[in-house]
Amino acid sequence: QVQLVESGGGSVQAGESLRLSCTASGRILSLDEMGWYRQPAGKQRELVATIKIGDYTNYADSVKGRFTISRDYGKNMVYLQMNSLKREDTAVYYCHSDVRYETPEGYFRRSDSWGQGTQVTVSS
Repeated sequence: QVQLVESGGGSVQAGESLRLSCTASGRILSLDEMGWYRQPAGKQRELVATIKIGDYTNYADSVKGRFTISRDYGKNMVYLQMNSLKREDTAVYYCHSDVRYETPEGYFRRSDSWGQGTQVTVSS
């Protein structure tokens, strides 16, 4: 019912920057919380940053001061500006949203939605 599509991943050198974008589409009523998670190879998925309506943000300690999350309410988008990238930031990054949407039958539903992931590789 709702799709999240990420873009902006790639391969960079340590110290460089990347900006990830995520667009939500569908019969969206509201995106209460949007965020970014990452999963390094062979490890568990972990929180990177979240942003709630009103721009209340939360960051993992490992990215504080380097990453910035923001959103465009009108475009249903969330961004992750990643500066001073480190090798340990290498992972697949996933967009997430707590979504309220309308079904084709006209019912209101709430669900956790995830994007397909985008690879970020940082080399030294």
